[in-house]
Amino acid sequence: MVAAGRAAESGANAVLLEKGSKLGRKLRIAGKGRGNVTNTAELRDFIEAFEPNGKFLYGAFSRYFRDDLLDFLRKMGVETKVERGGRVFPVSDRAGDVANAFERWMESVGVRIKYNATAKSIEVKDGRVVGVKLYGGRTDADAVVLATGGASYPKTGSTGDGYHMARELGHTIVRPRPALSALVVSQNWVRQLQGLSLRNVEVTLLRESPGQEIPTRIASEFGEMLFTQNGVSGPIILTLSRKAGVLLDHGKTIISIDLKPALTREQLHERFIRDFKQTRHFKNYLHDLLPRLMVEVFVRLVAIDPDKPVNTITASERTDLVDLLKDFRVTVKRMAPLDEAIVTAGGVSIKEIDPKTMMSKLVDGLFFAGEVIDIDAETGGYNLQAAFSTGYVAGEAAAEFAQR
Repeated sequence: MVAAGRAAESGANAVLLEKGSKLGRKLRIAGKGRGNVTNTAELRDFIEAFEPNGKFLYGAFSRYFRDDLLDFLRKMGVETKVERGGRVFPVSDRAGDVANAFERWMESVGVRIKYNATAKSIEVKDGRVVGVKLYGGRTDADAVVLATGGASYPKTGSTGDGYHMARELGHTIVRPRPALSALVVSQNWVRQLQGLSLRNVEVTLLRESPGQEIPTRIASEFGEMLFTQNGVSGPIILTLSRKAGVLLDHGKTIISIDLKPALTREQLHERFIRDFKQTRHFKNYLHDLLPRLMVEVFVRLVAIDPDKPVNTITASERTDLVDLLKDFRVTVKRMAPLDEAIVTAGGVSIKEIDPKTMMSKLVDGLFFAGEVIDIDAETGGYNLQAAFSTGYVAGEAAAEFAQR
């Protein structure tokens, strides 16, 4: 939408080929439907969020960045607000308002939209784009912006079509894989915790290599997570999942949950020494310490008799209890399937795209924008900002190319 709107604004006869019957379906569900469109972070933090390919985006971000986006939304009647972690949302908490703003803009600058128009391939003659072949027709084009998204959330239309079209034209496709995704774990007991949300916990990603006694700490996040039928998900898990996906090929990957990050091990020991003067059964005491759903699983893992009076718990058992509270572990088996991921990693190699114009280095008149490119970042609005920025640059450059 941004590419088409900017192309039309730049004087081109812009046509948007929409695969479905509605525009911006993925945008409309972004941020759980609230629309986390960008972030207040500095440019260097944006670049870092996209590592290792972040530097590729310097050109697009220098041309169109957060303030440009927010000014545009304001002019289109969409006010925004800033929340935890610099995340920027529409005040209305409706991602659809953002999508509708882009639709109104496209209409005002004269973009022609063809719905239910599924592209099959991009036609090239003498190394230059000449048109797009559709399922059931074709259309001439002096320039084409490939903005088909990745391969996640296929119901929204992003089914990896762009990868096939780019590969047919000689482009290298870095293997598409989940980037921001729930994690599937080895422990079967997580099923008992399905639907349980934990707030104010600290989760650490660990890597354990063969022969290594103490796992290597890779990254930590503080905030909210939840248990799924076969693993873990939620905001901080999604953030860590990007690094977890890389680790899975390099040793055992572990998620360690600190259930009581506000208390040190010493403070927990002191608390239990005081509390364990009671005669309550251990499992009943745990109800004051943990969510109800966790108690049964926790008792099993800590291996303390649930009916044991707490005043008979030994120092060794107390240490085991503290250890489990501060280091509640699950082993990552794999990432959730690609079609369930929020963002796709991989895509058209950045080595084959001009970062200043987003034009292909292999085919004249072919431009790329958004998730189809091998760029992906952590959660927080970074990925949408990259989509808007690359779309803007690609649309403008495509218009200039077509009008030569």
